[in-house]
Amino acid sequence: MISLSNGIKMPVIGLGVYKMNAGDEMNNAIKAAYDAGYRLFDTAQMYGNEKALGDALIANKIPRSEVFLVSKVDNGNQWYQETIKSLHETLDKLQTTYLDSFLIHWPGQNKERMLSTWHAMEEAYQQGLVHSIGVCNFEISQLEFLLAHCQISPMINQIENSPLMHDTELTDYCKTHDIRIMAWAPLQRGKFNDTLAEMAGRYQKTPAQILLRWNIEQGIIPIPKSKNPDRLRENIAVFDFKLTAEDMKTLDQMNQGKRTSFDPLTFDF
Repeated sequence: MISLSNGIKMPVIGLGVYKMNAGDEMNNAIKAAYDAGYRLFDTAQMYGNEKALGDALIANKIPRSEVFLVSKVDNGNQWYQETIKSLHETLDKLQTTYLDSFLIHWPGQNKERMLSTWHAMEEAYQQGLVHSIGVCNFEISQLEFLLAHCQISPMINQIENSPLMHDTELTDYCKTHDIRIMAWAPLQRGKFNDTLAEMAGRYQKTPAQILLRWNIEQGIIPIPKSKNPDRLRENIAVFDFKLTAEDMKTLDQMNQGKRTSFDPLTFDF
């Protein structure tokens, strides 16, 4: 467990449920993940499967107090009133009275909308509906603007982060401002190269385990996606080894700076 800036404890790795379907697929994946040791589950209004996750947690008799639930406000639900309304809908779907963390999914280019949405997040936090608040896909300029106008600073910034796509300046900025980083697409969408394969062989680990360890050793929380029980177990079996400083540097140098999704500095909605 690691601590957020407000003292809340958070698991060091989680499971992303993007594109996971309701019913047996979700139920079986959540059971396998829980049995393997996962306690952080990351969903979003945009994914359309918050209810499926809530149903799966209940079907598997998983105590609410044992899991850390993260969701995100959809782009179409931004602005103050819409954010508050959508949060209550999220809580209903997940069948819980609180979220462990609630994030803005994308910054967009409308600063008034961003601040209106953030005000709603702050209010929800003060009311205890969410135990921490944060953002996703925010670049330094967007964080600077938010920090200059907020009452409560974001505790998390969830960004794309892997050896192939990382921004050291951004991660350093977040660490300086006590903003914990979560990493989506930590497995590079399966793009493994020969250097990574060779490194995995030396450690007697898989390429995926090397990538996850690279994030964890930087204090970054990876949220890999999988519904395969073997992969789920493999992805969390990353606490019995450490990467050398030389291998960390080798992985750092793989950076291509190529995003697999939108550019936060231009994407709007």
